[in-house]
Amino acid sequence: MKRILDIITEKMQQAFVDAGYDASFGRVTVSNRPDLCEYQCNGALSAAKQYKCAPIQIANAVVAQLDAGDYDLVEAVMPGFINLKLSGAFLQKYLEAMRTAPSYGAEMIGAGKTCVVDYGGANVAKPLHIGHLRPAIIGEALKRLYKFLGYNTIGDIHLGDWGLQMGLIIAELQERQPELCYFDPDFTGEYPKESPFTLSELEEIYPTASSKKTDPVFAEKAHTATYELQQGRPGYRAIWNHIMSISLPDLRRVYDSLDVHYEKWLGESDADSYIPAMVADLKDRGLAVESNGALVIPVAEETDKQEIPPCILVKSDGSSIYATTDLATMVQRMQDWQPDKMLYITDKRQNLHFEQVFRAAKKGGIVNAETELEHVGHGTMNGADGKPFKTRDGGVLRLEQLIKDMTDFVRSKVVENKIVGDDEVEATTAKIALAALKYGDLSNQPTKDYNFDLERFAAFEGNTGPYILYTIVRIKSILAKYGAWEHLPISTPANIYAKDLMLAITKFSPTLENALRTSSPNLICAYIYELAGCVNKFYHETRILGEENEELKAGYISLIGLAKNILETCIHILGFSAPEKM
Repeated sequence: MKRILDIITEKMQQAFVDAGYDASFGRVTVSNRPDLCEYQCNGALSAAKQYKCAPIQIANAVVAQLDAGDYDLVEAVMPGFINLKLSGAFLQKYLEAMRTAPSYGAEMIGAGKTCVVDYGGANVAKPLHIGHLRPAIIGEALKRLYKFLGYNTIGDIHLGDWGLQMGLIIAELQERQPELCYFDPDFTGEYPKESPFTLSELEEIYPTASSKKTDPVFAEKAHTATYELQQGRPGYRAIWNHIMSISLPDLRRVYDSLDVHYEKWLGESDADSYIPAMVADLKDRGLAVESNGALVIPVAEETDKQEIPPCILVKSDGSSIYATTDLATMVQRMQDWQPDKMLYITDKRQNLHFEQVFRAAKKGGIVNAETELEHVGHGTMNGADGKPFKTRDGGVLRLEQLIKDMTDFVRSKVVENKIVGDDEVEATTAKIALAALKYGDLSNQPTKDYNFDLERFAAFEGNTGPYILYTIVRIKSILAKYGAWEHLPISTPANIYAKDLMLAITKFSPTLENALRTSSPNLICAYIYELAGCVNKFYHETRILGEENEELKAGYISLIGLAKNILETCIHILGFSAPEKM
């Protein structure tokens, strides 16, 4: 379904042609003076230079060619602007088409294409902390957006499960329990099915081991253990399996509480088998060269305004690094899924890393020339005081604790205000808390840092998730009182508030397309805040259920029903949902 701005522009371009001027001057934009008009065209000003006549003369000639039935206002004003206000009949026809169209008229720009969204980046054996919040919810929102707009979308968590942290755990475990069969190189029996450690013990083992990295003897043991694990030592592989079997269910549980779901739970370990052949191929083709004992891919270009170091493929000690794994993961993805795009969501401090990896992937033919590679580097979440978010003892706050803090705060408000009955408190609280947390983050531009403010994010008024939910619940209540409404047609706007709401609804598809083009879920947040504001203004200024004219009432109901559907579609893309009551 065409965007409303495109339809208006096509009509304007035809009017220019019919008036004897070139169609290129007929571009229409949203008015920057909404007090004067809704849309405007400034093409007559540019056309005047080419046709050597007064712009107002051209504007008047074009206006005479437009169908007056499409507009409540169509006028040429000095020095040559064309101002437009759409007619109620035009809007009614457009919204009725939206109401009955698949996906409310959004263009399936991703039809036939595959996009892999790499987000989350959790490390096994370590609890998720607040630094994992942004990549998880930004990535989930972008994945859902791509899927809604027609892409075959694959979300991959890309676990950190194969690096030094594994060697550190193995070395620490060996110091504590050297008698375990996993450390006996001559052991030939079956390794125990039960893990030698619990989840809580594992979460204590890693930081203890990590604190010993400055000890050269322990560090050497950890590096050796990492190497032997990756080379396939049976006992170490058995420990690795225990780590995975204990850690993954806990990671899934926390992500589930955020309504974040991955299609694939692959990790660095899954890419490991692709590395030898990839490195050999790049080396044979002269793309990977030796530099100070390491194997690197030069990626600098003459047009670079700042230095771009070579992408290190293999370190001088023969070990792989993140870049190696990322490139091997691309090899795996191209073989398995042939994606048209790979989208990565990580901290913006990794911008240089991904610039190097993307260039290496293109230069090495690891991905096709037309494969799109994009890195969305997000900012950090700080405390309400603008300083890094820390626990009272100065540590990094666990993500699970942040979710609990928000949930507890929202629950207290739900109970205090008696929003729902006792049996509905927990379910309602969970939905409102998740909306507060996600909307509070997503309403900020991904690349920007922001301050986490629990009270502001959880407020029921203002630009917040709970306010959006409250608007949806209010509409649901009106619709429930009215009865069956789903097939009622849209009618022409009965007042200015209805028209403002209709105009806001027409921005749905352009907003989603722009959010995808710029990887900016915050644009969807801004849109639904505007839409919710129009709904509430319409509600306060219009007798809806009290309207005596049944045809007029039905039109009101159909309009707010469409607004509800659009709001619910948008919050689903953002990753949360509305309760039945608030």
